[in-house]
Formats: sequence, C-alpha cells, structure tokens
Amino acid sequence: MYKVFIVDDEAVVRDGLKRTINWQEQGFDLVGDFANGREVLEAMENTVPDVIISDISMPFMDGLELAAAVVNKYPYVKIIILTGFDEFEYAQQAIRLKVSDFILKPITAYEMRELLHKVKREMDEVTRQHEDLSRLYSQLKQSLPLLKERFLERLVVNGLRAPEIAERFQYFGLTPLAPQQLVMVADIDDFGMQQIRSDNGNDTEILRYAAFNVLEEIAEREGLLPFRTREERMVLIFASDAEETILYEHAYRIAEEARFYIEKFLKFTVSIGVGQAVRSAEELPLSYKNALSALDYRFLLGKNRVLSILDIEGRPSYGNLSRSDWDRQLASAVKTGSFQEVRQLIQQFVADLKASMAPLAPCILHIQKVLISLVNTAQELGLEDCRQIRQIQLNDVCKFKTLDEIEVWLEETVSSVMAAIADNRNHYTLTQIRKAAEYIETHYAEEKMSLQDICRHVLMSTSYFSLVFKQHTGETFVEYLTRIRMEKAKEMLQHTTMKFYEIAGKVGYGDPNYFSILFKKHAGMTPREYRDRHAKERHA
Repeated sequence: MYKVFIVDDEAVVRDGLKRTINWQEQGFDLVGDFANGREVLEAMENTVPDVIISDISMPFMDGLELAAAVVNKYPYVKIIILTGFDEFEYAQQAIRLKVSDFILKPITAYEMRELLHKVKREMDEVTRQHEDLSRLYSQLKQSLPLLKERFLERLVVNGLRAPEIAERFQYFGLTPLAPQQLVMVADIDDFGMQQIRSDNGNDTEILRYAAFNVLEEIAEREGLLPFRTREERMVLIFASDAEETILYEHAYRIAEEARFYIEKFLKFTVSIGVGQAVRSAEELPLSYKNALSALDYRFLLGKNRVLSILDIEGRPSYGNLSRSDWDRQLASAVKTGSFQEVRQLIQQFVADLKASMAPLAPCILHIQKVLISLVNTAQELGLEDCRQIRQIQLNDVCKFKTLDEIEVWLEETVSSVMAAIADNRNHYTLTQIRKAAEYIETHYAEEKMSLQDICRHVLMSTSYFSLVFKQHTGETFVEYLTRIRMEKAKEMLQHTTMKFYEIAGKVGYGDPNYFSILFKKHAGMTPREYRDRHAKERHA
C-alpha cells in the first residue's frame, strides 16, 4: 500500500474525498488529512507519505509553497495539485517544482480514481524495475567498462596528475569536472530482509549491483560520476560551480535520496560517507579519505545514515600519510571510540611481535610507528596541543624491558588519547548546537526561517543536525523555535500594549490567527486571556 496525505483547507472537500474513494481498493492507505501546508510538514517529521494530494489556495502555507518545501527535503514524494485556478502561471510553477500532476477542480470521483490508477501504475513500475533482480542481473553483463571503473578508482584512491586526468577524461568521453568537487562513498550495512542462499554466491552480487543501479540512475540525472571499488564500495564523484555551502547541501540531498530508495525498494540499508570539498581533481584522494573516515563513525551513530566528515570532525587537515592496514584499523577504532577494538588490536599487535622472534631494535621501531600513527590521528582531529599528545615521547618505549609492559602502557596511552578525542568531539558538537540556538534566538522573528537555514549556518547536514540537536536540547528544531517565539510573545503581552497582530509579526508569524492557535496550544489560553490574567495579578 502506498501512503497518501490529503491537504485542503475546506473540511467538506477532505471529507468528500475520504467518503467517495475506496482508498484500500485503489492500492492506497490514507494516513492523514490536513488543513494547510504547515501541518503537513510537521506531520512529515514522523510519517513520510508516498503521495500528497493538495489544494493550492490555503492559509498559512499554500500548495505551491508546500510543494517547494517537500521537493527540497523529500524529492521522492509524488505531489498532485488540485486547484480551481485555471492560471498558466500556476501551471508553470508546478512544472518547475516537478509536481506529478496539476488537476483543475471540480474533479469527479471517477476522475480521481483514474488519477490514482495512473499514479499507482507509475509507482508500481518504478518498484518493479528495482525489484526485478533477474533483469538487473542481465544488465550486470553490460555495465560500464572495467577500464573506466579502474581509472576512476585510481583517480580518487591514489591520485593522478592533471595532464593524465584530462587525457583519460577525454578518452572515456567524460565531461571535465567543475571547480568544486567532493566524493561520497556508500557501503552496504547488511542485506536486511533479503534471504541470501549460502549455495549461490551470485545472490549477493546481484543485490550489490541492484544498489549500484539505484546510484547510477541518480548519478545520470544529477551529472555525477559513479563507480564501484574492488572493496565492494560504491563511490560518487560530485562536482559543481556552486559555492561550498550549496555544494554540501546538494550532496546531502542526493545521498539521502539514494539511501531512501535502496531501503525502500531493495529492503536493505547502506551508510553513505560524504567527504570535504576540494578545488581540483588532483585533490580528490583527500575527499575520498574523508568519506571513508566518515563511514567509520557508523560504529557510533548506527546504520542507514548519511555521515559527513564536517558534521563530526569539523574541517580536518590531513597530511600525506602512508599507513599499513593495521595502522588504518587502529586509526578507525580510535576515532570511533571503540576501546574494546583498540585493546584487541594492541593485543594482536604485541602477539605478532612475540611470534616474529624479531630482535629488539626492529620491535622498538614497529612500536614507535604505532605511536606516530596515534599522534597523526589525534592531530587530524584537531588535538595538536592537547596534554595527552605532548606527553607521548618516542623514546619512552626504550624504558620498558618486556613487550607485556609495553602492551599495558600502550593501552593506557591510547585510552588517554581517546578520552581527549571524545571531549574535543563533544565540545565541537556542543559549540555547533549553541551556535544554532543563538541563531534561532537572534532570528526567531523571521517568518521564513527553516531547518535548512540553520544547517547552512552551522555547516551540518539536516539528518545529523536533527539527531544531535534533539540529543542536546531535548526538542526538535520546530519545537525549539516555537517555544522561543512563544516565550518572546509572553514577554510582550506582559510588558507592552502592542496589539496581538503586532506581537504575532514581531515573533515571526505573519498570520495572527495561526499565531493565536499556536499560542493557545502552548500556553493553554488565548493571548487576550494571558494578558488579562497577568494584568490582574499585577494589580492584585
């Protein structure tokens, strides 16, 4: 069943649609009906429908404003506009917003059923294309040439010089990259509800290809370069002429869309790491390493997420480091705060040294390399001057007489550094949340303030910001903004003689009626009752 919202400020219209249409029979589940666009956006924080059927002319937020907001945050939701306005300008706006259908009222029950049949056929076809694994398996044989994939992999993993990049782009018929670029890396969490037969290794490859097929469709539409690495990760190279904040915002939206479609149609999940922006194709390995580092935080934050390195670590500055696989595992475990994994790595490292029967000098050299990797990891996370890092001296290794003593010391040293990293990360996140709260308390009077405005101000993706903002404040962005506005309104009602519509405008509500409704919901009484009560208390 596809979920549907109905939006119309006339209750009789909503009731008519509910009564005259057998939604279940048409293949739809009517999960909500609303009087205006604002109510819809608030409801979508908990339930995201597949289809929204909306009138244009409504109070507080009209149908086209609602469509713009939904397309920006939920690009996969189909929107159908029902209107009594036969105006070419409205139709033009609907086309620009990628509205699925623009239907003139009045519409009969028969016409509505036909419209629903059409929409369901379109969505069924999309679902069928994504679920038809046998079709996807045949397409697997005709995927992009291996040479092109390996070139793109070398470009982001090892890096290439500008002349070779230009030559290879021309050879493969690729459009030169725009000045601002970044890399996104998608990794399958697990295969969820899909049943994988142990006797058929092709099953997992088909599912992996199905996920990559979703990314390819989005990449073709958005002008991205997709490829798969030999480690079974899926990579998107994104380039744009836009300024950096717009680049990140666009990248987060694309990543969220890919994550949603894979979960919806393939019934398993991926996590997607977003690297930092770079200004030339030669610097793409830096963005790729950022994206891999962001993916490491899946251990902390959970599966099925879009993770940006800027959300978590701010703006790291990496050197050209060449680590062994063991060093990379240690760095990953240190970053994600998994001390149990770190302890196991250290124990394994020491056990390998013991088993090697190597002389003292080579053992000390290997241990010093571990310390250098630890220091580099801490510096990448902005801890160059912390006390724990300054106390690490390479010559300290020489004062121990046994590997067992060094193992204990290594665990204590790494534990101390990880504690400092956790404190620094919490400080960074708390600083960004405070910055967001200050922005809200300064700009609460702006009627059009949105979650995207806040995220652009603090340079965070909407999904990660919503998660940490609720964790630190106990409220969603909408709840926090509404509370601030209501508190300011209460102050004005108590200490000024301004009219109610003036107060509504001062706290960000252009519609006084909507302000009164919200105020009563928040304070338990109307603005007039609140003012009268406090006036009586002052004169009592």
